[in-house]
Amino acid sequence: MAFMPWSWSPPRQPESAGTVVVWRTVALRDIRERFRSLARLAFQATVLVVVAFLSAVMAIRFAIHGGEVVVPSVIGIQAGVAQSLLSDRGLRMRIADRVYNSQLRDRVVRQSPASGTRVKLTQRVHVVLSLGTQRVSIPALEGKTPRAARIELMRSGLQMGEISSLPVTGAEFESILLQDPPAMATDAGSPRVNILVAVPSSEAWFVMPDYIGLTLADAQRRISAAGLRMDKLSLSAGGGAPRATVVGQTPPRGSRIAAGASVALQVAE
Repeated sequence: MAFMPWSWSPPRQPESAGTVVVWRTVALRDIRERFRSLARLAFQATVLVVVAFLSAVMAIRFAIHGGEVVVPSVIGIQAGVAQSLLSDRGLRMRIADRVYNSQLRDRVVRQSPASGTRVKLTQRVHVVLSLGTQRVSIPALEGKTPRAARIELMRSGLQMGEISSLPVTGAEFESILLQDPPAMATDAGSPRVNILVAVPSSEAWFVMPDYIGLTLADAQRRISAAGLRMDKLSLSAGGGAPRATVVGQTPPRGSRIAAGASVALQVAE
């Protein structure tokens, strides 16, 4: 039977109360330091997120509004000065119209977009310039052709405006029915004269059918079905044709006729 060697160790001394307090103090300090470190990291992360968000907002705002300017007012300003003023803002000017006005010639009387509007750089600002007060008389154009009217307006220093047309039955050529402003008007707002032109009617045309050789009843049915009208019926020596047979017609076969035209028939006695 083997015997284990015997050894002796001194008994462990119990920790004193002061040692326990020191150990707990060190542990609490370490926890506080770690908490402060985590708090600082969280704060820094929050600051970075806020800065990134604000940067994104500013970038979007710059992208939307960075290339915009406010349109200045050019009403009442001479055209050349108005163009320079708009050019200094990065805008362009386009003359949209010229009208008679109490302001001096070449002064801006209207603009679009209006002043104060925010627009993109290089956008056009449309302006209407004054021609001064009306000094020319509006010529009489009614009854003339559009071509003759255009020449007359050019001689007077005026312009042809809108041309409207109205189909008129029986009209053989284009002629002016009305004009605006009227002849001799002294309160025209624009140098353009609008006209209403009568043009030949574009109604449908048909070829006259052949009714000769048909019975009167059959011819009447066909005339009615074609949208024509029986205008006159006369008796004629048939020359051997059966009685009540169509032997003549007006208009003759193949003629050009309008819808609803009248037809005259000659029937064998």
